[in-house]
Amino acid sequence: MEKRKICVVVTARPSYSRIKTALKAIHEHPDLELQLVVAASALLDRYGSAVDYIKSDGFEIAAKVFNVLEGENLTAAAKTTGIGILELSTVFDNLNPDIVVTVADRFETMATAIAASYMNIPLAHVQGGEVTGNIDEKVRHSITKLADYHFVASENAFDRVIKLGEDTNSVFNTGCPSIDLAAEIKKSPELDFDIYKKYGGVGARPNLSDGYWVVMQHPVTTEVGSSRRQIEATLNAVFNRKEPVLWFWPNVDAGADGTSTGIRSFRENYDLSNFHFFKNMQPTDFLKLLYNSKGLIGNSSVGIRECAFLGVPVINIGSRQNARARGFNVIDVDYDEKMIADAMQKHSAVKKCKESYVYGGGDAGVKMADLLATLPLRFSKTITY
Repeated sequence: MEKRKICVVVTARPSYSRIKTALKAIHEHPDLELQLVVAASALLDRYGSAVDYIKSDGFEIAAKVFNVLEGENLTAAAKTTGIGILELSTVFDNLNPDIVVTVADRFETMATAIAASYMNIPLAHVQGGEVTGNIDEKVRHSITKLADYHFVASENAFDRVIKLGEDTNSVFNTGCPSIDLAAEIKKSPELDFDIYKKYGGVGARPNLSDGYWVVMQHPVTTEVGSSRRQIEATLNAVFNRKEPVLWFWPNVDAGADGTSTGIRSFRENYDLSNFHFFKNMQPTDFLKLLYNSKGLIGNSSVGIRECAFLGVPVINIGSRQNARARGFNVIDVDYDEKMIADAMQKHSAVKKCKESYVYGGGDAGVKMADLLATLPLRFSKTITY
């Protein structure tokens, strides 16, 4: 029997950590052939060049798609998506996959879903059914309607996909593959590498022995005009604590220019002897860094997912993760310096929060591979409105 060809499209650094264990499980499955396509910001050095980590993990890349237009604004995002449809259509025509897998909710993933759907290729969507309230939610729910199979990460997401009219036989609560990575590092969470030597970055090199905060804050695509003001509130709050801060650069989203400008201006005007800035980090190293930190500050979904499983304190800022299911580790605040500072003080009183398994228990990748090997190959739907 011929192996099924499973084409997984990775478009950004967070997408890789979200799907890494599924890639491994697909590659190792006796009935599957992995076709890995790397596209968009996952190929760009300014956003951490996730493709380098993909290669170092031993994955063979079947195709690369360079489709990101410079600008970091709404027009560039729309045009990047359009170019993605054109380029991915050619890639799918060449690879002739049996199933295409698209990950999560970034605007580039819409291109994957549209191209596969119009080419009558069965489409599996990872992490549908969640609620956040910005453009990602529109993308996520749109891909749900385009997808033939749904690998959701929580019970809430499962119920929501069913309410969107999808057949119960096509929706599977696999949990999130990123939790698989968190489960692995929980077995050996020691910070066993020199972060400055291994990952470079810029800024001071503060001593981390007495604790440190990790910051990862992205622009909100429906609030692009406020991205600089929003990042300045966070910068002021963490600066005034005078504690070591490891800061990660934002994603390639509309509004990222305002976020980046705010960070650069702050660096030029203040003595940031306790700050160090990174572009990217291998997923397992990043999770170890989080596990050993005082907490994560910002609006990344890693705070909602992996940090819940690991019990890492999180200060979630603003609307980007609005209404997404939470564990016991999150304090939600607005873009307000005092609220952020108060939350930091509150979290400083605890080393770890109660762990939560809302996004699975660490076996999502294997579940996905087994489903991809056995699901019927269909690209039409039974709608149950």
